[in-house]
Amino acid sequence: MADVPDFDLLAASLRADARDTATFLEVLAGKLEEALPGAVSVRRSGGLFHRERSVHELTVTLGEWRLRLAARPGGVPRAEREHLVRGVSLKSDDVDLDVWIDALAQALSAHARSGSTAAASLQRFLG
Repeated sequence: MADVPDFDLLAASLRADARDTATFLEVLAGKLEEALPGAVSVRRSGGLFHRERSVHELTVTLGEWRLRLAARPGGVPRAEREHLVRGVSLKSDDVDLDVWIDALAQALSAHARSGSTAAASLQRFLG
């Protein structure tokens, strides 16, 4: 699987986008929804008929990890990492955004190594 990007490169790419947290959540949610439609859940704020519905919470479930990022008013989003075994949560931790980004990059890299379809979805995510 030579097409799988290296973990450090993927984490650096995510960190570069994380400077503006509101934009980061919007862009990350859009990219992940497109690349991994079955593994991503996005909750948006505002009602059904609001014109602008910003991302309120992003949840990514890959392998044995569920990673949640929730917007906070005027600040750094709340980042949570949850370890799953057979779909059951064994442990949940609030983590720093950098730790969350590393966990997401590792989960994406592991997912990409699982098969050619997964590697293609990661390429779309980075693309």
